[in-house]
Order: sequence, then C-alpha cells, then structure tokens
Amino acid sequence: MVPVPSHSIVPERDVDQMPVLECSHLGIDFGGLTAVNELNLTIGRTEIAGLIGPNGAGKTTVFNLLTKVYQPTRGTILLNGKDTHGMSTTQVNRAGIARTFQNIRLFTNLTVEDNVRIGLHNQVRYPMWDGVFRLPQFWKQEKVAHEKAMELLSIFHMEDLAQHQAGSLPYGAQRRLEIVRALATNPRLLLLDEPAAGMNPSETHDLMENIIKIRDTFHIAIMLIEHDMNLVMGICEGICVLNFGEVIAKGTSEEIQRNPKVIEAYLGSGKKGG
Repeated sequence: MVPVPSHSIVPERDVDQMPVLECSHLGIDFGGLTAVNELNLTIGRTEIAGLIGPNGAGKTTVFNLLTKVYQPTRGTILLNGKDTHGMSTTQVNRAGIARTFQNIRLFTNLTVEDNVRIGLHNQVRYPMWDGVFRLPQFWKQEKVAHEKAMELLSIFHMEDLAQHQAGSLPYGAQRRLEIVRALATNPRLLLLDEPAAGMNPSETHDLMENIIKIRDTFHIAIMLIEHDMNLVMGICEGICVLNFGEVIAKGTSEEIQRNPKVIEAYLGSGKKGG
C-alpha cells in the first residue's frame, strides 16, 4: 500500500490510476442524530478493502450512502471521478456500484439462473416487438444472457444448480448466488455486506479465495463489511475502522491490528460489527 495525494493509501498497482471511489467529508444526520460524520475514504481500482467497527458504528449506513439508499446530508462521493450527487439507487448501480445485503434478498421463487439474468438487465436488450413476437434478435439475446449467466455461476461452481429454485438452496449457496447476481450488473466496485455470515469455516475459506478470484478476473474493487476478522485481515489490503459514525483508523491489516484505538473500540472488546 502506498500514499496518494488525498492522504489515503491504495495498492501500489493502482497508484497511477484514478481511484474507483473517493469520499470526502461524507456524513448523514437522522433528525438530531449524526450517524456518519466526516468520512474520508479512497479505494483503488483493484483494491480489496475492509470496513469494520463495533455494532452500530455506521458501516451499513456507509453502504447505503454509497448506493443512494440514503442521500448524504453533506460531503461528496466520486465514482470513477464522477460526482454521484443527485443520483438514484438505479443510476448509481448503472454507474458502477453493486452490493449484497446483510439479509439475503433473492427472488426465491425464481430459478438460480433467472436471478442472475435479472442482474443482466442493463446488458441484454432487444426492441419490444422482438420480445413480443419472439423474433430472431430476441432469441439471440436470450442465448447471450444464458451463456453469461452460466459463466458467472461457474465462479462458484454453481452451473449445475442453474434450474434449481433459488429459495431451495442452502444458506451458503444463497449467499454466493447474491454475489453472482451483483456481479451480473458489471460493477466497478462491489460492496459485500457480511458475505461470510452463516458460513462454516470451510465455506468462509472458499469465499476468501473467490473474492480474490473475482477481483483478479474482473479487475474490480471490492469493499466488504464482515464479522470474521480472520477473513478481513487475510484478504483486505486497506481497512477503515468506524466507531460512532467516525473513522478512528485507516491502514493495512498489520497497522490496524496494532492500533490502540481499534483494540479498545473493537478488536479487544469481543464485540462484532453490525
């Protein structure tokens, strides 16, 4: 990790490229409560970053700000150098941010493949009448969508589950499917909210390898919120620590583990992030 002019750090391989995300003085108030305050954060174009902190620290609120579930009270979010001010959730997704959630949000009555194909809606297009009358362009695009969905499912070796109902999958497989669906939107930044929740140690180990594989295959940045400190410290290059909505530390895993403020607020408390 190396410093950049904004006084943040990014992986050395990303230093000559525009950061995928830059947050400056970001904050949000709910009535008289300040949930996030003065968040300054930079993520390199292929960085795997971690966002950690105690329960109620504001981590999921940050994800909601980045994806415009909430509009910031103050501050700036630059995605690929473009100000996202005024964008809707749909617009910011099209601009390059995709996410998963703490609570799985799949279309449980649809097939695994159909869940992934929903994520492809921005990439597979044909004129309305081609769809109504099932003209050649419709079938051509349907073939493209099927092949792309199967390619994405292969990341987690889920091709054989393509025609299974999503709601019938084991919990860990549903978690993986949600990541695949997010990837289908072709993001530049993938936000994973507690991706290892409910997974056993073997599944968590596989998840760690697959997060790295996703970064290397798609050349994208990934930021995750996670309870499992072994996962965070094992794969995150830069880590940002929140407490009461404010950043108390930023650095590499080694720096974060040695930071007294972090030990006091989080790592030494026995609490889990939420």
